[in-house]
Amino acid sequence: MKRNLLIAMSALLAFTFGCNDKKQEKMEYPETKKMDTSDVYFGTEVADPYRWLEDDTTTAVGNWVKKQNEVTFSYLEKIPFREDIQNRLKEVWNYPKYSAPSKKDSVYFYFKNDGLQNQSVLYMTEDPEKEGEVLLDPNTLSEDGTVALSSMALSDNGKYLAYGISRGGSDWNEIFVMNVKTKEKLDDHLEWVKFSGISWKDDGFYYSRYDEPKGSELSAKNEFHKVYYHKVGTPQSEDKLVFWNPQKPNRNYGVGTTEDERFLIMHESAASQGNALFYKDLEKENDKFQQLAEGFEYQHGVVDHIDGKFIVKTNYEASRYRLVLIDPKNPDPENWEDLIPEKESVLQMATIAGNKLITEYMVDANSKAYVYTLEGELLHEIELPGIGSMGSFRGDKEENEAFYTFSSYTMPPTIFRYDIENNKSEIFRKPEIKFNSDEYETKQVFYASKDGTKIPMFITHKKGLEMNGENPVYLYGYGGFNISLTPGFRTTMIPFLENGGVYAVANLRGGGEYGKEWHDAGTKMNKQNVFDDFIAAAEYMIDKKYTKAGRIAIAGGSNGGLLVGACMTQRPELFGVAMPAVGVMDMLRYHKFTIGWHWAGDYGTSEESKEMFEYLYNYSPIHNLEEGVEYPATLVTTADHDDRVVPAHSFKFIATLQDKHEGNNPVLIRIETSAGHGAGKPTEKIIEETADKLAFIFYNMDIEPTFE
Repeated sequence: MKRNLLIAMSALLAFTFGCNDKKQEKMEYPETKKMDTSDVYFGTEVADPYRWLEDDTTTAVGNWVKKQNEVTFSYLEKIPFREDIQNRLKEVWNYPKYSAPSKKDSVYFYFKNDGLQNQSVLYMTEDPEKEGEVLLDPNTLSEDGTVALSSMALSDNGKYLAYGISRGGSDWNEIFVMNVKTKEKLDDHLEWVKFSGISWKDDGFYYSRYDEPKGSELSAKNEFHKVYYHKVGTPQSEDKLVFWNPQKPNRNYGVGTTEDERFLIMHESAASQGNALFYKDLEKENDKFQQLAEGFEYQHGVVDHIDGKFIVKTNYEASRYRLVLIDPKNPDPENWEDLIPEKESVLQMATIAGNKLITEYMVDANSKAYVYTLEGELLHEIELPGIGSMGSFRGDKEENEAFYTFSSYTMPPTIFRYDIENNKSEIFRKPEIKFNSDEYETKQVFYASKDGTKIPMFITHKKGLEMNGENPVYLYGYGGFNISLTPGFRTTMIPFLENGGVYAVANLRGGGEYGKEWHDAGTKMNKQNVFDDFIAAAEYMIDKKYTKAGRIAIAGGSNGGLLVGACMTQRPELFGVAMPAVGVMDMLRYHKFTIGWHWAGDYGTSEESKEMFEYLYNYSPIHNLEEGVEYPATLVTTADHDDRVVPAHSFKFIATLQDKHEGNNPVLIRIETSAGHGAGKPTEKIIEETADKLAFIFYNMDIEPTFE
């Protein structure tokens, strides 16, 4: 995309003057009132002057949000190349994107996005080589694009489609049902569904929900999760209550049926660490749930059942997971039989397809895939294209054909068709994108954290990058909840890479890259390890002459937002830009909102002990911002409908930061309206937000991006 000389010169002049103005003038922020509010924890009084910002339903908070957005967008609108970045993102985003097809009763189903559609469209076809017909277009669910498709499940006979929608990005879902043959939307309408799957049994399905909340849907605590069965064609009021625990309000219950719909499997979780496992035989009338595995220290999941036994993936006595056979008549762990024992790599996925066990392992955060017999005998490895991530494996138990995707930091998601019997993969669909990935390279390095632990990190940049200590770096991390950051293509990073940027992803402790021990090493009283790992990643990039202090932008969302908030308060001089997104910023009160109590397995709570309170207090981002410190240029992002990490976290953090920050670096908050935690966000909003973030980075690093 070329620009004429006059436009380029005008932009350059505007950029030059804009940067000078930015450096010389301290910004004026909206006044945020303080109130005399505090709590006492084990004898320590902790002030909370901005607690009034927690009540998102008040006019005062609404006015504050409006004023903050006015300041932020006024700043962003003055960045001369903001529109150029947005145009480039639209250009590289605009290519057809497909999901791996799945087969149901001789019909293939898949999602397709023509390029810039806000949501992908569900298609169906009898020949996967040919374009199918539209079954459900989520873009038609609302005029303003604020209703998103959040989940879907086809009945085993392919007769019905049940699908969930989310309004304004909320975690609250509604479920509807469609007749697949006629494409008629039926009268079924289920409400107050949250953290739920859709699991078919005959002409109905199981799902999980809460009672209708009293008070704000954003801040009301989510308690007493219940499992129901809904029969198609009946009102929700007639749904059968399958399970709930009136003695344990802080439990979540997820259910699923085995492929033959004989057994109902239930996961019970109390926090973020593990789950108990139960089953019910649906062929036996009034059968009750029986326990297969105890909770809550370990994670267990049923793959399927065979010869009267359940195949279960577990990390009990196997930090990196194994597959075991559990006899429901004698489920004591001493009687579990190893089907595939624990290996040095982490078992991520196991499924039965083509009467084989297909497994995916993670080796230093890279995917490896293997095929076993149903008796656990290794047959062969599936040859993957290289360093990257395998995903979305779609195959039926009795069918020889399967599909999967593969992607890397320089390879867009490519769909492969897999011949299970002959162990042969061939490209089924390869995207064509206006980006020459051959000009870029990714390498994996291992660096030492503060305590000497070796941490893996992926680094992507243009080939032939000069190690002059001046390159801008975008450092991303997460480090929590057993979530692994594996290689994947990010269209959002293309403008940054094209302008000499280095994209680095650190695989911090707290994630699942090396199993349970790796996760535990970044939780509760070990949480500081995560921040040390991230800080050490930045120091590595400096030591190896990729960049220097002040040329690093750090980013992360949710638990990753906490990561950014903690690191920018602990080492503000190290970073040039900080971008905490939908972050958990108040570690003393996080468990008091919506589903926050469920994170205690990773974090602990301020109320459980004096030691835990002091530990949380010592790193909680809101409580560790200091008076008179110059913090990095900061763009906090959140959304007014985020009912997972409620926006109060970000509101209170930016209010505190604006009050205490010293210097001319802008510290702003961008509050998306009619949006939530991130999932289901329309393409248009993703592009706008990404352009704003990249413009903010370039502008505060004195870089004018160009695109040709």
